[in-house]
Amino acid sequence: MTAKSTIYIPLLDEAVDVWRPVEALHEEDDVYTIVSTNPYPEDEHWQFTTGQSVRCRQMTLEDGKTGLVAHEEV
Repeated sequence: MTAKSTIYIPLLDEAVDVWRPVEALHEEDDVYTIVSTNPYPEDEHWQFTTGQSVRCRQMTLEDGKTGLVAHEEV
């Protein structure tokens, strides 16, 4: 069974770096498939969307938390 994880997706068109936490299925190694849907499609422009497989890496976010951030489509 594939485990759900929280990953962070960069938001586009923001004045500062902003990441949206979303649910994703861990596929293998550093690859995750996004399962969350954008609840605010008119206000938030996600760099990656529902159903896309992305490669993630650990990053420290603005609030000091460490999380898996999507950085490229697989």
